[in-house]
Amino acid sequence: MSDEELPPATRGKRGAKPSGKPTLKTIAQMTGLAVTTISRALNNAPELAQETRDRVQKIAAEIGYLPDRAALRLKTGRTNVITLILEPDEQIYGFGTNLVTGITEALRDTPYHLVITPLFRNVPPLDPIRHIVRNRMADGVIFSKAETYDERIRFLLDNDFPFVSHGRSLWPEPHAYVDFDNDSYAYGATRHLAAKGCKKVSIILPDSALTYTDHLRNGIIRAAAEAGIAHEFAADVNLGSPTDAIRNYVMKRTKRADPPDGYVCASEVSALAVIGALTDAGKILGENAHVVTKQSTSMFMQFQPKAETVQEDFAEAGRNLGSILLRQITGDTEGLHYLAQPHFDWKD
Repeated sequence: MSDEELPPATRGKRGAKPSGKPTLKTIAQMTGLAVTTISRALNNAPELAQETRDRVQKIAAEIGYLPDRAALRLKTGRTNVITLILEPDEQIYGFGTNLVTGITEALRDTPYHLVITPLFRNVPPLDPIRHIVRNRMADGVIFSKAETYDERIRFLLDNDFPFVSHGRSLWPEPHAYVDFDNDSYAYGATRHLAAKGCKKVSIILPDSALTYTDHLRNGIIRAAAEAGIAHEFAADVNLGSPTDAIRNYVMKRTKRADPPDGYVCASEVSALAVIGALTDAGKILGENAHVVTKQSTSMFMQFQPKAETVQEDFAEAGRNLGSILLRQITGDTEGLHYLAQPHFDWKD
C-alpha cells in the first residue's frame, strides 16, 4: 500500500470542518493522505508532486494549521525559524521593508519562516541575540549595522550559531556577511564631484563604531588625494543625528571660511537635509553646489532630480542574506559572503 493514501476506513470525512486545534492528522483525515505525506508536503518535499503540495498547503492555510514549534524542536533540533533583528529607525526609506522582501523571497519554497525581533534604543544589541541562542528560538539570525569589532558577531562565532550580518567586522575569523562596497562608492562619488569642478568634498559619516564608516572615509581620502582636491568630514553630527541637526550644521558650514562645494551622502535622508540647507543658503544645486547620494528607492529623484544618485538595492541584499544563511544552516561553509558593487550611471 502506498504511503500516499490511507485505507478508506481511516480517512474520516473529507472536507469536514475540524474541531479544536488543527493538526497533521486533521489534514490527513480531510485529504485521505498519510500523516507522513502531509508533513512532507508542508515542508515542500521535492519528491512529492507539486499538485499534492499545493493541495495540502491550501487546506492547511484554510483551516489555520500552525506547526508545533516545540515538538519540532524536540524531534529534529530545528525550529524552522529565521530571526531578523531590526531597529525601529531602520524602517526609514524602506530599508527594513525591502530587506524583509528579499529575505522572504529567499525563504520561499523552504520550510523556514521569518520572525522579526525589534531592537529598541535602550536595549543592548547583544541581548536579543543572547536570548535567541540560549533558548534556541531560531535556527539562524540576521542583523544589520555591523561594527568593526561587533560583540554580536563574536558571541555567535564563539557559540557556533548560524548567522549572517548586513555589514562586516574585523574579527580575524571569517564570518558570513552581505555588504555594499562603500569604499568604492565614496571613491567614485568623490572623483565625479572633482570632475564637475568641486574643490572641497565633505561627507556626514555614520557612527564611528560601524565598519562601513571607515570604508566611506578611506574612499574619500583616496579619491581626493588622486584628484588633488580638499576634503573634510562633518564635525558634531553623524548619519544618526536628527535631520534638523544635520541641516543646521550644513547651513552654518556654508557661512564659514572655505566651505565644501560638494557633498557625498551615505543615505537619502541625510541628502535631503544637506540639500535643504544648501538651498536655504542660496546655493543652486548642480551649479555652485553638488550632491551625490546613495539611493534605495525611486522616490528621492522625484523630489531632487538635480542630485546624482547611486543605487543600493536592499531587496537584493535581503535575498543574499537569506540564501547565505540557508546554506550555512545546512552545513555549507564556503563563500558565505557577498559584496555588492556600486554602479555609476552619471547624468552627464
